[in-house]
Amino acid sequence: DKVFVIMGRVPELYISMLGALRNGSVVSPLFSAFGPEPIATRVNIGAADVLVTTAAIYKRKIAKIRNALPSVKHVIVVGDEIDGTHNFAALMDAASDVAPIEPTTADDPSLLHFTSGTTGTPKGAQHVHAAVAMHYVTGLFALDLHPDDIYWCTADPGWVTGTAYGIIAPLLHGVTSIIDEAEFDAEHWYRILQDEEVTV
Repeated sequence: DKVFVIMGRVPELYISMLGALRNGSVVSPLFSAFGPEPIATRVNIGAADVLVTTAAIYKRKIAKIRNALPSVKHVIVVGDEIDGTHNFAALMDAASDVAPIEPTTADDPSLLHFTSGTTGTPKGAQHVHAAVAMHYVTGLFALDLHPDDIYWCTADPGWVTGTAYGIIAPLLHGVTSIIDEAEFDAEHWYRILQDEEVTV
């Protein structure tokens, strides 16, 4: 299955992405600032089976295009209960505390990222599980990550950098990651750098 995740930097985004990867599903994170048309284009190109989003994004962007997403079997919503969707918290409450890890091979697909679409229709780029080897290497040599680092990747997980270097590489290196839901604000960001003693 292909699980598309459309939300800001909230815990449920990371839970959904890591849970879907553990489940053996292909994950496609989308930039939460996209409007309805860019979301529909990517969901339809990628033939999403499941959408995970927030109640606010669903009401504002997805509800009006829901009928134009024929591949989507389930919509899981974080927050308010909405008719025709599944509630994230209720599903998590009902889930077992023990979940098997789906065996995958190095060549099995893991992530589906899309280009920005600035030069035409967005293109999907599929990544495989073996890509974690390069996430590890570039985390080591390009980012110089060490286990005692306090690391902050400000890139949105809806883009490849935010997934590769905001989620996967720091986990592979066992570093402490800073995640902040707020949008850019210089004073706020400087305060995080100072108060959290960010090293990378």
